[in-house]
This record gives sequence, C-alpha cells and structure tokens, in this order.
Amino acid sequence: MKARDSGMPGREMWEEFFQPEKILKTLGLNDQTIDVAEFGCGYGTFTVSAAKIIKGKVFAFDIEPEMIGITRNEAKKHGLNNIEAVLRDFIAEGSGLKDESVDYAMLFNILHLENPVSLLLEAHRILKKGGKAGIIHWNYDPSTPRGPAMEIRPKPEQILKWAQEAGFINPIQFDLKPYHYGITLTKGAF
Repeated sequence: MKARDSGMPGREMWEEFFQPEKILKTLGLNDQTIDVAEFGCGYGTFTVSAAKIIKGKVFAFDIEPEMIGITRNEAKKHGLNNIEAVLRDFIAEGSGLKDESVDYAMLFNILHLENPVSLLLEAHRILKKGGKAGIIHWNYDPSTPRGPAMEIRPKPEQILKWAQEAGFINPIQFDLKPYHYGITLTKGAF
C-alpha cells in the first residue's frame, strides 16, 4: 500500500532541500548507533549519509522498485556495503525485522500516510529499548516549495499525539529551517 502522494519532486530538486548529515546528527544519529531502519528510502538521500555515520547496517525500505535501484546504486557508488535496500510494502506488511532489533528508525517525510500510528507502532516494535525514532516533515506552511497537500500534512502536535499512542516517550522537537521540522522520540526501557 503506497502512502498518499506527497508530490515528490525529481531527485536533483529533492536533494536541494536537505543537508542529510547535519540533519541526522541533529536528530541524534551518531557513530555509537549500530543498526537503522529507514521507512521510505526514496533516492537514498539519507540512507547513504546514515550508512557513513553508523557502526552497523541501514535497512532501507521502499515500495518503489525504482527507488530501491537508485539506493542500491548510490551504495555501490559510495563503496558502502552496510546498506540493505529492501523492496517491501512496509505499510501493509511491516518491516519484517525482528522485535527490538535496531537502534534507530528514520521516518522522514512519510507520516502523511493514512494510518500514521500503525507505522509508528512498527517503528516502536523493532526498536531496542532506549532506541530512537527520528522524524522529519514539511512545515505546516503552504509557502513551502513542495510537500504533501495541506489537508494531509501533519503538524508537529499531531505527530506527538500519534507517537504517544504508539508508546514513545521523551519527544524533542527541532526546527530544520527553512522547510522542515524534526522530532526525536525514545522507546522506553520498560
């Protein structure tokens, strides 16, 4: 099941919107992080940067075969062997990863889908206790150059409510100017 269309632009334009390494570090990804799950890897914009930072593997999921191919090519181009790009309908089928198997989950520009709590629950399930989920989304502002339609674009308060429903604690919000905001969440130790 594909997430509601967000008007994803071409790769060149998409990558102009982000400084992946800086954003990942702001959202708490570091060289102590072992394994990461990325829900919706797209062009591999964050996948490659994450793979360069962490100790373990990035499990990069996408429903689009073209995006998986691009991400695999980027991994090869950068000489990275710690990226596993997986073609999977993670919205309908989950990630297929074991319970408490990753340290970090990346949910970037994806929580405009029809049932965001289900994806947050899947992220919570696969995170180790004390693990983090990093969220990025477009500001709730019609002047942003791209992003989902305003009627499906989540505000930070909505994401925090959904995250609480999914069992996350300790939310921290970040302003990722000029077009995005970020949130980190923690899976409790109990």
